[in-house]
Formats: sequence, structure tokens, C-alpha cells
Amino acid sequence: MKVVVVESPAKAKTINKYLGKDYKVLASYGHIRDLPSKDGSVKPDEDFSMIWEADAKSTKRIREIADAVKGSDSLILATDPDREGEAISWHLLEALRNRRVLKDVDIQRVVFNAITKSAVTEAMANPRQIDQELVDAYLARRALDYLVGFSLSPVLWRKLPGSRSAGRVQSVALRLICDRELEIETFKPEEYWQVMADLKASDGSTFEARLVELNGKKLQKFSLANKADADAALEAVRRNGFTVDAVEAKPVRRNPPPPFITSTLQQDASRRLGFSAKRTMQAAQKLYEDGKITYMRTDGVQMAEEAYQAARSEIRSSYGSQYLPEKARRYSSKAKNAQEAHEAIRPTDFGLSPKEFRGDADLARLYDLIWKRAVASQMEAARFERTTVDIVSADKTAGLRATGSVLMFDGFLTLYQEGRDEPSDDDDDSRLPQLKQGEQPALLEAKSSQHFTEPPPRFSEASLVKRLEELGIGRPSTYASIISVLQDREYVRLDKKRFVPEDKGRLVTAFLESFFRRYVEFDFTASLEEKLDLVSDGKLAWKALLNEFWKEFQAAINDISDLRVSAVLDALNEVLGPYVFKPAEGADETANPRTCPNCGDGLLSLKLGRHGAFVGCSNYPECKFTRAFSVDAEDSQNPVNPEGNVLGQDPETGKDVSLKSGRFGPYVELEPDEGEKPKRGSIPKGWDVESLNLEKALMLLSLPREVGKHPEDGEPILANIGRYGPYVQHIKTYANLPTVDEVFEIGLNRAVSVIADKKANPGRRAAAAKVLKDLGKHPDDEAPIQVLEGRYGPYVKHGKTNATLPKDQKPEDVTLEQAVELIAAKAKSPPKKKKAAPKKKAPAKKKTAASSKTKAKSE
Repeated sequence: MKVVVVESPAKAKTINKYLGKDYKVLASYGHIRDLPSKDGSVKPDEDFSMIWEADAKSTKRIREIADAVKGSDSLILATDPDREGEAISWHLLEALRNRRVLKDVDIQRVVFNAITKSAVTEAMANPRQIDQELVDAYLARRALDYLVGFSLSPVLWRKLPGSRSAGRVQSVALRLICDRELEIETFKPEEYWQVMADLKASDGSTFEARLVELNGKKLQKFSLANKADADAALEAVRRNGFTVDAVEAKPVRRNPPPPFITSTLQQDASRRLGFSAKRTMQAAQKLYEDGKITYMRTDGVQMAEEAYQAARSEIRSSYGSQYLPEKARRYSSKAKNAQEAHEAIRPTDFGLSPKEFRGDADLARLYDLIWKRAVASQMEAARFERTTVDIVSADKTAGLRATGSVLMFDGFLTLYQEGRDEPSDDDDDSRLPQLKQGEQPALLEAKSSQHFTEPPPRFSEASLVKRLEELGIGRPSTYASIISVLQDREYVRLDKKRFVPEDKGRLVTAFLESFFRRYVEFDFTASLEEKLDLVSDGKLAWKALLNEFWKEFQAAINDISDLRVSAVLDALNEVLGPYVFKPAEGADETANPRTCPNCGDGLLSLKLGRHGAFVGCSNYPECKFTRAFSVDAEDSQNPVNPEGNVLGQDPETGKDVSLKSGRFGPYVELEPDEGEKPKRGSIPKGWDVESLNLEKALMLLSLPREVGKHPEDGEPILANIGRYGPYVQHIKTYANLPTVDEVFEIGLNRAVSVIADKKANPGRRAAAAKVLKDLGKHPDDEAPIQVLEGRYGPYVKHGKTNATLPKDQKPEDVTLEQAVELIAAKAKSPPKKKKAAPKKKAPAKKKTAASSKTKAKSE
């Protein structure tokens, strides 16, 4: 029996179809070991030794594989053909060696770029050993990311309260987004004008030409800077007749793009399908595991020889020989750090057209894109005829130019057109009339138009991936996780499919630029990627790379350890000044934008609080002026004014209904009569405060809502929103509702059913708390610490101690160190005193003759 190990059960299922009964295919379910999320997992002082741990699920997988290997004569490691795949195989071997089950077992490593019968069979016939150089590159990268994260993040927590963490590559990507935002905010539009003329040719057809020369000088973009310049240019055009001076028709070819690599697939799927990078990679992973496409993590643009022939055969049969070039098109990568060890992303069977594909919608759409791009890459070029006509005025003072582009042969465009952020010259499909030199077209109308320069656009997922790739930052397989981490940490948000940095993201970037500038520089990060590639090529020892990096990085950490928070704030004030301290519109340009608007002589400065940064006056506590960190926070991020924004009037009473912000968040309030307690309603979780209107406010103020009378006893059933969410109530029976909207929509029949179900199961115990994350063992007693999902939110558990997570803390981001701190704080807090049960009165003693006599004596 031969044991084959792959990453996923889906991949195992596909491969199992191609191998005989002598093989047993098992899945490792990805990585089986990782560095524990605690300080000390990488030990620089011990030659960068690393501690690896397997969680409970992975331990079970290892045990299953070990049991299978015990009764076999061969172990075949068939994980993915990249650095991560090599690392998974290495980890598995190490774990099995620790269990001492590899004696007399033949160990083989096989790789295939596609999960097809021919590819798998060929791989099995050509095994090799573990590529230690690829493993070393993995170890170096993992150690670097760990050392940066666990050294830098605690500094952030101490010096920049409210921040989450920092990463080696994510911080550079965040800087790109923040730099672009600052560029947009500080951008000053420049005015310019254009002059256009509508002309009529001798054959009666009309066309448009642009003024490009005036008084013997070629016009540049800003040559016509204002209306006066434009009016003078218009006069020069209107007072003249025109003659065609030159006509140039030039053939232009546009070649097809190469087949997809990881980054271009993410970019095009974003532009054309609206897929996030994560969604794209998930769909591509399934297509690969189903044997429909080749491996999807690659930066190679070449295809296997049989693929070229298959694509050309498909073109010949489906589109005709006129679409087939004489030779196969072969591409080479332009990326600085490309490793063309794998094929481009392509279909494994070009005969399976997108129309014949059967599967999930996402998979079908992505397969369609991959198939078309791969086939189009082998098609003939598209041919255009681009015509340029130069026209001069009679007095030679004005020169016009008309351009047009005509598609002569569509070539690969018949099948596929690449999504682009910017239009191409070839996209101009206007056709000019047949004009001849010396012809005198008639001027129908001349007009001017005002324009202003625009700031660069915010990054989309596609353009961010493209920029990271251009800079040589990260690797194709990491772009999806980089983007996900930035969003999960709430450093950026997507607005209309463009990245906008959050305040905490800008703070972190400003901090790193001020005190760790080298480590967020694009060139430094790119050069580190190149060194990691040298490790994978066997040209650089991985521990030498780590040693060189750690010496300088540790020194930088030590330099800032004694830095006072006031010095940090001074640096942030300097870096973020253009963003935080913008002068008001119409304000005196000589005035200091940092002057406190409240007291007039204090200076505004960044302050750090429990929940992040804000702006306060230097004259505190005499002046207590504060505002949000973001200049536009009140208008965009937090539209709730504590004093109240009036949404409208209650149609029944005519009183104002206001949106306010209180201690426990935003709420709506109906204007009370004098001396009365105001009627209020909290904004439920999930409702967008920015879009809250009068109608929704009145719905909240109408609660509790009577659904109807219970048919059995006539008592009312009420729907309301309480401390623990939406519910319905009948006398003393409370039953939860799944959504807030149902409070306003639930009918009597549904409410009676929910109440009856609750009454039928009054003592139903809650299900066991769901484990969200295993953090590792407590440093004091080695007992496990977990993040669990509780009834009232996520919490960390250690033994009998449960500590609730802060509201702004996502469970997936909790580290072991943070959990230990929360548990310690919880353990120190005094337990809540339980209310003492009322003492039962002693039963009255029966009167006896003796007691009666005693009582009589005392009286």
C-alpha cells in the first residue's frame, strides 16, 4: 500500500480517481503546524530556532496519516508545487519522524501543475526529494513575518493606544493607500481650457477637430489657462477658413495579452466580474482541485507545449485559420522577481468550452475568463487603421487636428478584451470622412470648454495588486491575504470598490513612517523579497538573511522603547498635520490652523485615549475643547451630533424627532413636554446611522408594538427590541426573533408559533460555546486558552476564568499575549456580590400555658 498526502479532501477525491487500489489518498487539510501566537516562538539568540505546534484538529490528521503510514511501504507527498506546498510536505515529514513511523518507508515528493490523469501519472513516475531550498525560503519568510509582528505590535500597543498590529508587507500596502489618500486631500486642481471645432467635409459628413496650435506655438495642456485665453483662441478659429494640410493613415496592431498569472487574474476578475482577490482565489482553488485549470499560484506566463497545440487547434476549429498566427505565441514575464517554475493559469482541457462548463456560478464565470484569456493569447493580433488629419487656418494662426481609429480586423478581440483602468487610444472607434490634402472643410461651430485637473483615483483591489506587483512587494499568492488583513484590522474600508484608509490606519502609517521608516520603504521591502528569492534559488543562506535583518531591526525597536508618548505625538502632529489640521474654507491663509477655536490661544494637538486618537487643546484642563481625529468625522464617519440632529416632526404630535448620541451609542428621541421624561429608542445593531430617516425613527419610537391578542387567553403579544436583541412577549414568556426587521413585520400566526415553541422548550440548554480560535497554552500553568463565541459576544477562556473581549477587538485577531492580559485583569477584579437571599421568618411558636403565664408576668 502506498500512502499519498495532499492538502485538501477535494484534491484527494480527484486524485483518487486516477490512482489504483494500491494507493490510499489522505488530506492534511492545509498546514498541520504553525508558530504559536506567543512571544518566543522564534529564538534569534538560539540561531533562529523555531517552535512549531499542531492544534487539536491537525494532531488528529497527523495521527490518521501516521496510522496509515505504519502499514505501508511508501509515502508520497503530493502537496502543491510551490513554496507553501513544499513547506507542508516538510512539516508532515518532521511530524511523522517525531512519531517514529518512517522506518523502512520509502519517501517520495511529487508535483504536478494540473490535476489531470496524465499530469498525475507522469508525476508519480518522476518523484524527487523535498526541495530544501524552497523550505528554507518558507522558514525565512515565516520567521521574518513573526519577528516583525511580535516585535513591532507591542510597541504600537504601548505608544499608540487603539492600534491593532503591524506586519512586514501589510504595513507597506497600507502606506500605499494612505499616501494616495493624502495626495488626493492635498491636491489642488488646475484650470485649463480646450477649443473644439465642428467641421463639414465636402461629402457632407461632419467631424470634430481640436485646436492644437495657436500663433505658431503648439498648445500644451495648460496653454489656455483661463476664459480670456480660450476666448482669444476661439476668435482665431472663428475668423478663418480652413484647409486640410496633411492626412496620415497608419496601420496599428494590438497583440493579445499573455495567459493569466495570479496577479493578473485577480486584477481582471476584479474589473470584469467584481470579485475580490479572496473570492477569486477561492474559486480558482476549486477549479484547480476539480482538475479544470492548472495551478493558480504562479507568476509564469508560458504554457506547456501540448497546451499551445490544444489552444491553436481550438482556434482553428472554432474561429477559422484567419485568427491563427503562423507560430505559437510565447511570452516572458516582465516582473522583477518572477519565478517561472510553473505554467500560466490555463484550462487543462481546451475542448471544455465555457458553454459546456457545469458548476457553481462563481466557478463558471471565472473559468470563462481563464479559458478566453488563454485561447485569446494564441490568436492573431487586432488590426486598426489610425488616421490623423492636420488642418490649418487661412492666416496660419490656428491649427486643428482630428483623429480617428477604425478596427480593420478584430483578431483576438472577437473572443476577449482585457479590462483596463484607463481607456486606450485604440478605444477611439470614431471614423473620419475621406479627406484629401488641400480640401477645405466648412466650419460649423467652434466652442470652448473649461476643465480642471483631477487627483489620482483611490486604489481599487485591481490597481493595488498591480502597484504591489510593479514595486516587487509581496508575492502573487499573498496579495489576497494582505488585502483581507488590512480590512479585518479595520485599517481600511472599501467604498464604491475603492480603498479608503480609516483613522487608525493613518495613525499606524504615520507612526511607522516616523520611527520605522526604513521598514515601510518600498525599495527596502522589495529588496527583501529579492533576497528571499535568492534563498529559494540556493544563492543565500536563510539564517544569514535573518541575522542581517534582525540586528538592525532589533536596534530600531530598542531605540524607541524609551521614547515618551509626547515625542510620538509631536511626530504624528508633524506627519499628519496637512490632514488633521486643515484650515477652514475662507480662513486667513496666514492664520495657524492649529489654533484652538474655543479659547483662541491654545494649540490643537493629537491626544491618545483608550479608544484611539482625538484632537484636544493644549490648555487642558482650563480649555476642554475636543473633536474627532478625522477632520470630516462629524460629516461622514459619525454624523450624530450629541445635541441632536432633527430628522423631522412626528405627524401625530408635531414634535421634533431627533437623532442623538449618548453614552451607549446613537438613539432617537421624541421632543418631550416640559417636565416629562422623553421617549427614546436605541439604534439597533446592523442599522446604518447615516441612512436613518424619519420613517425608521418613528418605527423605533413606536415600540413596543402590539402584534395582536393571543387566541387562547386574549392577552396581548408584544414585539420589541431589548438588551439581548429582538423578541416577542406574551405575559411572562419571552422568545427571541432572528432579525430586528421581524419586530416590525411579524404577524400574529408567526408570533403565536414562536411563543408556543418557547413554552414547549422552556428549559432548553444552550449549545456548547463555539471555539473560534485556539491561542495556545497559558505561560504560567500550560492550560489551554481559547476564544469562544458566547451568548453576549466573544470571550477568552482559561480554566474557569472567562474574560469578555473589548468591543473593537475581532476574535480572529486576538493574540495569546492579549488574552493573558485580559485573563489577568479579570482574575484581579473582585467578584460580583450576589444578592443575599431574604431570610426566612422562623415559624411562630405555638402558645403554651407556660408561655402565657410568662407573658402575663412581664406585662
